[in-house]
Amino acid sequence: MFSDQTSSGINGIIKIPGDKSISHRSIIIPSISNGICEITNILKSDDVLRTIDAFKEMGVEIREENKKIIINGKGLDSLQKPTKDLYLGNSGTSARLLTGLLASQKFNSVLTGDKSLSSRPMKRITNPLTEMGAKIKTKDGKLPLQISGSILKNSKIQIDIPSAQIKSGLILAALNTNGTSYINEQHITRDHTEIMLKSFGADIEVNKNGNSSEIKITGKKILRPKNIDVPADLSSSAFFIVAALINKNSNVTLENININPTRNGILIALEKMGAKIEISNKKIRAGEIVADLNITSSELNGCELDEEIAKLMIDEFPILSIAASQANSPSYFKGLDELRVKESDRLELINHNLNNCGCYSKIKDNDLFIDPSKNKKIVNPEIRTDFGTAFKCWGNEYQIKTATRNKEFAHECYESDEARSLLTEIRLAGGTGMADGTLQWAFEDFYSGKNTNGVQTLMFTHSDGTKTRVQLNPFHPAIQEAYDMMCLYY
Repeated sequence: MFSDQTSSGINGIIKIPGDKSISHRSIIIPSISNGICEITNILKSDDVLRTIDAFKEMGVEIREENKKIIINGKGLDSLQKPTKDLYLGNSGTSARLLTGLLASQKFNSVLTGDKSLSSRPMKRITNPLTEMGAKIKTKDGKLPLQISGSILKNSKIQIDIPSAQIKSGLILAALNTNGTSYINEQHITRDHTEIMLKSFGADIEVNKNGNSSEIKITGKKILRPKNIDVPADLSSSAFFIVAALINKNSNVTLENININPTRNGILIALEKMGAKIEISNKKIRAGEIVADLNITSSELNGCELDEEIAKLMIDEFPILSIAASQANSPSYFKGLDELRVKESDRLELINHNLNNCGCYSKIKDNDLFIDPSKNKKIVNPEIRTDFGTAFKCWGNEYQIKTATRNKEFAHECYESDEARSLLTEIRLAGGTGMADGTLQWAFEDFYSGKNTNGVQTLMFTHSDGTKTRVQLNPFHPAIQEAYDMMCLYY
């Protein structure tokens, strides 16, 4: 089933921004190495910038020069006690990896985040760290985290939750212990941390056994500097891949995409659905396998995916659901429980948005069933995203509507720094680097009657640093309730 909206198709060569997961690690690992590292093609998303700010606060010299990030690392024990709490915004990767790293430092620290991050579970990382001797206090298992720097002991830890963030946090903790630690993950997850640490000279071994693996780390090894060229992000690529697949007369090439086999589930899933995806020009970049992808319009069929493939592509299920909605037969995706503990309950939102867009879908436990044969007419769709925002599409006009329910909350958003931050850094989609830009307001506050000209200018900063200027008009007829509506024109 093809869309008729783009009859001429989507065609061209697209350069995708750097991989977000690798970008985080490209800041963390050089910061604890001994020497100067140059990082190119890093993703300057808000999440990654939070990681950069955290290490700057801990005394690491990080600067930008000629589109490169230059990091002067001074070793595992070189970090300094921050003078304030480390605010991580909405970055779950920053929170969990830094928790592991800071647990073994000689100073105390506090990790905080925005409202969304502060609602996410942290015991999944703090509990195994406690087994290693870490001293961490949480707020009901969530942020803020109060970390008392401790001498950790080498340990044998088993991870039952399929999470590269948990695994990476434990690896970073083990780096600074005396002796050898063993981390057993029952479900193999993306291995960017292991690859990068090995290239920096860490004593780390990975032994895979079917769907599980054992990571062996001997601590206190000096990490040697190495320049990093961050590969292009597969999660971001997935949007262009699906767009080309479901629109007639499309042919798109994506260059230098990271196709690491621990996270290439989206390619496996789409090919299983009949997608025409040609992989060429394979090479190694920053220790990772990269390749060019050529995508051609395809008639897609539904498919069934089990829990194991979910672990290779959990972030890509929102866009995969769009592909499934345009297929010729039903799809059944199993084991999506990790989607519920992101910046939002992504599983619930996928189901809500598909149904609002006229596509039949249903959740059973943590499985998702999509049946395009039962598609119905779209009636005034309301597309929900994270942070309680919603997109509505009427013709060529696009709106972002806050989920405010009353005037008091709207006032609160402009009186509270934390709440205001949530409104000024609205994520357009959860978890993917391409959509990880932020809205930066140059605003006059019409909520409190300060707006005199009726128009606000907003600046959307994309992940690659480019900016798009948009206009906000509070007096548009669609905005009947000034406290509840914001209107964007593209």
